[in-house]
Amino acid sequence: MKNFTAVSDIENLQEIIKKALYIKENSHSETEKGKGKTIGLVFLNSSLRTRLSSQIAAQNLGLNILTLNAAQEAWNLEFADGAVMNGDTVEHIKDAIEVLNQYCDIIAVRCFAGMKSKEDDVNESILSQFQQHAKVPVISLESATRHPLQSLADCITISENWKEERKPKVVLTWAPHIKPIAQAVANSFTEWMQEMDVDFVITNPEGYDLDPNFTKQTKIIHNQDEALKDADFVYVKNWSSFDEYAAIPEVKENWMLTAEKLAQTNNGKVMHCLPVRRNVELSDEVMDGENSIIYQQAKNRIFSAQAVFSEILDEINQSK
Repeated sequence: MKNFTAVSDIENLQEIIKKALYIKENSHSETEKGKGKTIGLVFLNSSLRTRLSSQIAAQNLGLNILTLNAAQEAWNLEFADGAVMNGDTVEHIKDAIEVLNQYCDIIAVRCFAGMKSKEDDVNESILSQFQQHAKVPVISLESATRHPLQSLADCITISENWKEERKPKVVLTWAPHIKPIAQAVANSFTEWMQEMDVDFVITNPEGYDLDPNFTKQTKIIHNQDEALKDADFVYVKNWSSFDEYAAIPEVKENWMLTAEKLAQTNNGKVMHCLPVRRNVELSDEVMDGENSIIYQQAKNRIFSAQAVFSEILDEINQSK
């Protein structure tokens, strides 16, 4: 694996899930693999699970870790090509990346959607510059359109919780929120579920359909109750409108996941990437209930990151 920004960078999804599950039981089995190498974790946006899980994963592999909170601790960055930098921006992103090339063997970056320009976000205006200018492997810690380390952790969690012969029914359900939220987690989960051996359904209100480049042939149902029927896994997540970009059209029905709604499922396991707005996206009784595997997902963020970092290190070591 040379880079990691999407499921397409994975050669064999089931094999990396197996690797992550092995790592979960043997997290210190490769403590020498990253010795003498440095990973730069660049955060342009806030983070809790991604930051901590990435740091733990890197430590478990013996990597040196540089963490840069670029939005708070670095110079104001300029991202536009050909910019005349006579304003507030002090350093161009291509110069910053070139310096990171000198300091790091791997660059991992977190850069949310700007939620202002649909074109910029769809085209990954920030991540694409890291991919263009980096001379070392690039890992996405979430970008404008995807959150691949989260999605790999989700696949690990589903694999751990499903032992039956038949395909599980997995439902991604939209949930309410108080502000516009990017589509990255929902897009990414959709993309990865299409590679899993599952019966996958998306349910969301009218006006909240995701980018068809991600949903493709996935079944989309605008009736939540109908979609939840017999579900084995229910992934709760909010996102804003894609067609009316970053808007939050009014929804009159109650889409918060409650115990009453969960009762329609096949004793469905409840998932969420966190952070979660309790009693807005899902109720306390669901969040804290016996069907919730949300904290298990959060723990698996360590092992998804460690599996990916390990694969990247293999590529680096083989190329030398």
